[in-house]
Amino acid sequence: MIDLNILRSEPERVRENIRKKFQDFKLPLVDEVLALDEKRRALISEGDSLRAERNTLSRQIGALMREKKTAEAEQIKSRVNQNAERLSAIEKEEEEISSALKERMMKIPNFISPETPIGRDDSENVEVQRFLEPKVPPYEIPYHLDILERLGGADVDSARKTSGQGFYYLLGDIALLHSAILTYARDFMVKKGFTYCIPPFMIRSSVVTGVMSFEEMDGMMYKIEGEDLYLIGTSEHSMIGRFMDTTLDAKKLPLLLTSYSPCFRKEKGAHGLEERGIYRIHQFEKQEMIVICRPEESRDWYEKMWNYTVELFVSMQIPVRTLECCSGDLADLKYRSVDVEAWSPRQKKYFEVGSCSNLTDAQARRLRIRFKGEKGSEFAHTLNNTVVAPPRMLIALLENHLQADGSVNIPEVLRPYMGGKEKITP
Repeated sequence: MIDLNILRSEPERVRENIRKKFQDFKLPLVDEVLALDEKRRALISEGDSLRAERNTLSRQIGALMREKKTAEAEQIKSRVNQNAERLSAIEKEEEEISSALKERMMKIPNFISPETPIGRDDSENVEVQRFLEPKVPPYEIPYHLDILERLGGADVDSARKTSGQGFYYLLGDIALLHSAILTYARDFMVKKGFTYCIPPFMIRSSVVTGVMSFEEMDGMMYKIEGEDLYLIGTSEHSMIGRFMDTTLDAKKLPLLLTSYSPCFRKEKGAHGLEERGIYRIHQFEKQEMIVICRPEESRDWYEKMWNYTVELFVSMQIPVRTLECCSGDLADLKYRSVDVEAWSPRQKKYFEVGSCSNLTDAQARRLRIRFKGEKGSEFAHTLNNTVVAPPRMLIALLENHLQADGSVNIPEVLRPYMGGKEKITP
């Protein structure tokens, strides 16, 4: 959510940002917000005048009563009562207008960064850099689900019967490898100075609307029937929500947090061959990193965070590249975002395995997360990044470390977490 003062003083800047995100249907929101804001301020001014008049009249009534001028005092009391009725109506109307104003403000996208390329969708994201040489072996790389099944590591047919499409059982060494990746990622981030956390896996609607746009909420979140609770789509949701309505000590910033959680997503519209298997699913586990910092620190932390993910993948000998997300691919709260993609020797192309985002103060304004420093109270900046999401990481690892005989080499950094095992065999 952007600063209302900016919208008042620079409405055309806000409109231009909406156009850059190819959301022209949201342009009327600017005028609607300005009109509501003007009406609300007029009501506030009228209410303040009535309260001041009430105080003055109350003093007059007291003086008249002391002078035994009861009739005159009663006339003024009548006027006080009329003002009280009007003040009550003003307060009710002001509350309704404030709610409508907030609803529209939350639909206006955050400003995008100067570095963000202008484009309509992810097809116009821009490659920035590659790490490790992508290779295609001289033998066939089967589809990842076939690899998993040959290794006795996955059962999606049974999961389809118990839970439906988009779920899976992981078994044996593959299940151990899945856990090893998460544990290695946890230790990797702890060594970087991050504090390990396990957050709640359900959050209230007030947190959901604070951490994401309404469009994201509708496309991702599972609601618990009959309760004001949602299953989290990523631990970022509850991790950021932890600090709602909080004023942080500036001396303790930045807060560096890495969190484990299962993640639950509707994945509306997901279909096609690449959705078969465990690439796009309704439930998975993930290690996340979150930073809450001063505004002047967020650019540096953004660069550090995506580099940590690259470093993690490179340490497992998985080639990756980074893509600068274009304006149309940015969710409404994001200022800037970079996708990390891993190499698929089967498809001979890269696929997304993580995303790092700087949301500046968009989430902090919604959730009222401030810090108190030398300049007084300010909104903090929030950032999030995928350390690793093992289902997709498993695909990248299996394809890049598959051998001609059907076995999979375990990267050296993961072997201590696998009891020293060096290879998984069919």
